[in-house]
Amino acid sequence: MIIKGRVWKYGDDINTDVIFPGKYTYTVLEPSEMAKHALEDLDPSFAKEARPGDIIVAGKNFGCGSSREQAATCLKALGIGAVVAKSFARIFYRNAINQGLLVIQCPELFEFVVNGEEIKIDVDKGEIHTLGGKVFRFSPLPEFVRRIIDDGGLIPHLRKRFKER
Repeated sequence: MIIKGRVWKYGDDINTDVIFPGKYTYTVLEPSEMAKHALEDLDPSFAKEARPGDIIVAGKNFGCGSSREQAATCLKALGIGAVVAKSFARIFYRNAINQGLLVIQCPELFEFVVNGEEIKIDVDKGEIHTLGGKVFRFSPLPEFVRRIIDDGGLIPHLRKRFKER
């Protein structure tokens, strides 16, 4: 799987309330509507200007805070191709996989990319390529995680697996 997209770069400790504002938790229920509010308090242009395949590159502890799955849901619904971070909060990481949102830990990338730069992620090879020609390696996804991502999330994955029986 190859993903190409523009970088949206954010810092450390981006919490779930910043990714999807808590004030919408019980009023905005459809993923397509959630997407319209992604990162609105941090970057009001993000949800309006992000294109399918764009890639968030973040610092450490991305997705910290509450366990609300809307944070991963809104990014997936917006069409974000991947989130690459120095590190992730565990619950966000799991929620992202459950939603079929590719999450990659690659601490070295953060220092070398800028907003708007196009990068390419080769998931099969475990490589991220920048316009400047640098290549960053990341650990391959475990096979079961890769199948969940490829199937579009945990629910579609389970439906597919049960049909195969």
